[in-house]
Amino acid sequence: MSLYHVDSFELRMIGMKALVSGLLLVAFALPASAQSNSVMIEDLTWPEIRAAIAAGKTTAIYYAGSAEQNGPHMAIGKHNFIAQYVARRIAEDLGNALVYPVMPYALTGDVVKKTGHMRFPGSVSLSPETFGGVARETAESAISAGFRNIFLMGDHGGGQDVLKKVAADLDALWATKGIRVRYVPDLYYKSQKQVDRYLKEHGLPGGAHAGIPDTAQVMFLDRDQRWIRRDKLAPGDKANGVDGDPRQATPEMGKIFIQYKIGAAVAQIRGMLAGKE
Repeated sequence: MSLYHVDSFELRMIGMKALVSGLLLVAFALPASAQSNSVMIEDLTWPEIRAAIAAGKTTAIYYAGSAEQNGPHMAIGKHNFIAQYVARRIAEDLGNALVYPVMPYALTGDVVKKTGHMRFPGSVSLSPETFGGVARETAESAISAGFRNIFLMGDHGGGQDVLKKVAADLDALWATKGIRVRYVPDLYYKSQKQVDRYLKEHGLPGGAHAGIPDTAQVMFLDRDQRWIRRDKLAPGDKANGVDGDPRQATPEMGKIFIQYKIGAAVAQIRGMLAGKE
């Protein structure tokens, strides 16, 4: 056979190798056209946000958490862990909403007199003016972006009245222009009543802070076991910052309690969007 002869099989193999090499070069040369389907604004680019609003996602959610002590057994970020998860689930259930980054601080005590949670290191407390100012200016930013309905809510008890006032003030300014700014109290107050009823029906102790309800919710979210110190679970007293007894908390309870928040908020927001509230 001649040195210059190449049969048809070899030609096909050469062609296939060239084709594969060419495709690999194109794949590496072109940037990936990834696009996020997340409802969290911090995950999105500005063109993706603009496109989402244009496609009908004209509802914005502002959710305030808190950085505060939660006893020796639970991490400072409790409210923020919960807020991040709950806000995302609310937006996904609504189907027409995006979530602004969670506000990580709230009203937790006097920083000078060291009252409330400020008795313990790691807690952060804002003044009502600062807390309300951030909520107001975030809502105004959402209006500027093109959102038509903005809903304010909070996971921590301190500041609920501030969020209510900010929403009422902005709603009075913008309602005539077809833009609504509303406060969602059911996320906090209605879900709290549901939790209290659950505990009573199951013969479990209550507690206002870092007890069964708070601990159970974080247990449910703490898949990597970073936020709960199970060897530190103990009944509450003034010295440890716990009001309640977290020892009987379970992830299964936490799932139920978190769903109370999601369900209460989604139902109330839908009612507001439908003009029923």
